[in-house]
Amino acid sequence: MVKEAKQPSVLIVDDEALVRRTIRKSLASEGFICYEAESAEKAMECMRARPAEVVILDIKMPGKTGKELLPEISAVFPDAAIIMATADVEPATIVECLKNGARDYITKPFSAEQIVEGIRTMLEKKRMEYELEQHRGRLEGKLEEKTGELQKLFAGAIESLVVALEAKDEYTAGHSRRVTDMAVRIGEAMGLAGAELEDLRWAALLHDIGKIGIDPTVLNKPGKLTPDEYRYILNHTNIGSGIVQSLVNEKIVAIIKHHHDHYDGGTPGQRVRGKKIPLGARILALADTYDAMTSDRPYRRALPAAKAITEIERCAGSQLDPAVVRAFLAMDVPER
Repeated sequence: MVKEAKQPSVLIVDDEALVRRTIRKSLASEGFICYEAESAEKAMECMRARPAEVVILDIKMPGKTGKELLPEISAVFPDAAIIMATADVEPATIVECLKNGARDYITKPFSAEQIVEGIRTMLEKKRMEYELEQHRGRLEGKLEEKTGELQKLFAGAIESLVVALEAKDEYTAGHSRRVTDMAVRIGEAMGLAGAELEDLRWAALLHDIGKIGIDPTVLNKPGKLTPDEYRYILNHTNIGSGIVQSLVNEKIVAIIKHHHDHYDGGTPGQRVRGKKIPLGARILALADTYDAMTSDRPYRRALPAAKAITEIERCAGSQLDPAVVRAFLAMDVPER
């Protein structure tokens, strides 16, 4: 096992000296070794001289921007965990940065606690990913007998990502785990087992990972969404399926991609309907809907379980698959 360094090094890249000093002061008090760079050129000089484990990179800077510098750092220093800092949360920009190697993003103005927690989360994910790769190498040729061990390690890394995502929104804390438990129960009631049930489990755990690329001001809006805002949030299914595509099989990707498709084809931009929607996605849709209704949100209180079940029944044949609804209604649904 690789032990985490006692004093991880952090490179702070920002054209504003006050911002750099403020971040440096906060991190130094927590034992981090910090360097500063006011430009993209200076940042690369610092990395070549003293490669940092973590880079806090301002997206918008004069000259070469942080968004332009990101792929360069990622290519030359692939082990560096890069956190993008921005004052304007533009979903397309955030998604592009995540695809180009960023591990996370923070929005200005941010507190010292947010910066420290973000860095520690990134370092922990790096450690888990390294351990996972080491185990994968040792288990080559013995995958079948060691599948359980490998999945346990992979699950730890994935859960770390989910926890990091849900930490950004107090209202969704625990949502992915509850949805996973409910989806698996429905899947078992419908006769799923073995690989099919495991695919459903993974898809449920990861179904909202794409929300990391959604503007939190829209995601946590304290009021009813406009049609445009709703369509925008639905992008998380495409973002999420793209993020996990290289990590999981095609069936899991498809479940994540289609879990907001309505059975009757009523979702904006939907291309498949009815039983052409993957069964796992139809199951996940119900589990996700039930948990959303029975959870507090910024704009409303949670519905009692009985009212949520009545709404589930009403949506059979429109939003939800009637067969999945029947399996759900036959279960002993716990009160929230």
